[in-house]
Parts: sequence; C-alpha cells; structure tokens
Amino acid sequence: NILQIYLKKVETENDIDVDKIAGMTSGMVGADLANLVNEAALWATREDKTRVSMDDFEYARDKVLMGAERRSAVLSDEEKRVTAFHEAGHALVAKKVRGNDPVHKVTIIPRGMALGVTWTLPEDDQHSLSEEQVLGHITKAMGGRVAEELIFGKDNVTSGAASDIQQVSKIARAMVTQFGFAEELGYVDLANEQQSYLGAYQGPSS
Repeated sequence: NILQIYLKKVETENDIDVDKIAGMTSGMVGADLANLVNEAALWATREDKTRVSMDDFEYARDKVLMGAERRSAVLSDEEKRVTAFHEAGHALVAKKVRGNDPVHKVTIIPRGMALGVTWTLPEDDQHSLSEEQVLGHITKAMGGRVAEELIFGKDNVTSGAASDIQQVSKIARAMVTQFGFAEELGYVDLANEQQSYLGAYQGPSS
C-alpha cells in the first residue's frame, strides 16, 4: 500500500485509521499522497504536536484538494448564513437520496475558491458507479442551490452553485457519452469522438 509507505516516514498517533485516510484520499496518486502526509506533518508541527493525528490528516486533505484556508476572506453574517444553508442542502440530499455515500464532513470555512464544502466518503472501495449512484451525485450537487431557493427565494439565489453546475454538467455528459445511460442513444461512446469538448468524468467529488 503506497499510503502506508509514506505514513511510515512520520510519527503518528496510535489511533490512526489507515483505511479511513485511504477513503478520504480516493483518486490521489503517489505524489498527492506524499504531499498529503507532508502537509499533515507540517500542520502537526505548527500545532506543537510530536505525532500526527487524524485531525491533521483531515486538515491536509482539505488543503491538498481545495487549497489553504482563506483567512483573509472576510464574510458577512449574511454570506455565512447563505453558505451554511447551501452546504446543509448538499448534506441533507446526500443523507436522504439513494445512491449517495455517507456524509463525512460539512464546513463553511473558505478554501481556495469555495466558501464551503460537503464531503461524502464511500464505505468501501468503488471502481464503478451504478446509474442510481450517478443520479444521486447529481441530485446532491444541486441540493445547495435548491436549499438557497427554498430559504431565500428564487430571486435571491447566489452564484455559489457555479461549481456545482459545472460538476453536474460533466456528470450528465458522461452519462450520455460514456456510460450508456441514455436509452435514446444506446451504447455508443461519444466521448472519445469529441474529447476536447466533452472531457472525461472521473467520479464524484464534494
């Protein structure tokens, strides 16, 4: 296991859950995992710890995947409220709609370009997705925008769903062009014919 090789290079707490870290880092390559362990160790050092804990790996995962915390980002109380309802929408849909993985973490701490994020993690390794799972991911992705509309009204929905819409568009294209989930088109691979436009769907994210 590549992850275990990198973990041996740092002092960790006794309760480190390697399987959980592996689930948190699904899709990462060796260089990403090395960076993750290094970031976790650096953060632990900054916190005056002698061993790296699960919290440190959580922090490192968020930083590697989304960027450092934007401490300079000063959000108004209203922006925080909107973001909280947006992320709650994602989490609620993930919890209630079949095909979604269990909710792992919800935060409204700004990172990278995101004001908040809802993480879901599979309970077991996943190498393929059913149509139910793909539709579940689409529904979860739009849960944030729907929550904003229900709470604040259609005219007050923010642009916070931009990345969600990009994700949903990519998944929907993949359903039609890669996965054979469109009965009208049948089992035809259209992605390779129009790769520069369609891209390739790699799997669910936040």
